[in-house]
Amino acid sequence: MNIIEFDTLDSTNRQCGRMDLRTVAEFTTVWAHRQTDGIGQRGNHWVSDDDMNLTFSIILHPTFLLPARQYELTKAMALGVSDWLMDVGNGQLPVVKIKWPNDIYADGHKICGMLIENQIGERYETAVCGIGVNINQTEFGDGAPNATSLKAITGRTYELRDLLENLLISLQKRYEELKVASGQWSVVSGDQRSVTSLDRDYLARLMNLGETHRYIYNGQSIQATITGVSQWGHLQLTTLDGDHLQCAMKEITYDLT
Repeated sequence: MNIIEFDTLDSTNRQCGRMDLRTVAEFTTVWAHRQTDGIGQRGNHWVSDDDMNLTFSIILHPTFLLPARQYELTKAMALGVSDWLMDVGNGQLPVVKIKWPNDIYADGHKICGMLIENQIGERYETAVCGIGVNINQTEFGDGAPNATSLKAITGRTYELRDLLENLLISLQKRYEELKVASGQWSVVSGDQRSVTSLDRDYLARLMNLGETHRYIYNGQSIQATITGVSQWGHLQLTTLDGDHLQCAMKEITYDLT
């Protein structure tokens, strides 16, 4: 297990971007005890107290996946984190869910964020999977009103390196499962393949599946029910009017008003 450890970085994903990823062994992990400019989804920043949480990036070479299937990697990584959380929480994490596309929530509060940056040419070449997990931090301020951490839930203080090593093992298991699944897929047409345990597990943990909530869709407030996620990673919803939607990440957000 190759972990490159830093006291301080601007961002672990940016540090990976400064490396020649073609020569880096798969599952090399860049870990920073302090990030000064962590990157989150939708251009947001990931804010974390120094040496209190896990902030790291994993370098992967998912050449076995078609570029159009890159969301399969998102599923595997989200499941790897949620598997690990349920294990390390030792039954104390009430409910662990995946909020589409890949945030992890514990009992309705965000405990993990993820950003996967891809390099795709004629094939899927490399992926840098940046992950931030709240571990020992218990105060988050106004900028993260819905955050939680392992310590906030369990009352325990954790040793970060041990947790990181165990989390990487969990992620590797799901990544190997993805490799096996990709070799078994029988493509009948351009948008069909066999369903895998990754699909079933991801759907079983999908936050708000089958529930009606209010969303902002292309600038308009709607009420809709999540029904699933497509093979291309689009969130599938049905509105109260019966319209079926397939939404990319920038097209839909929760309506918090």
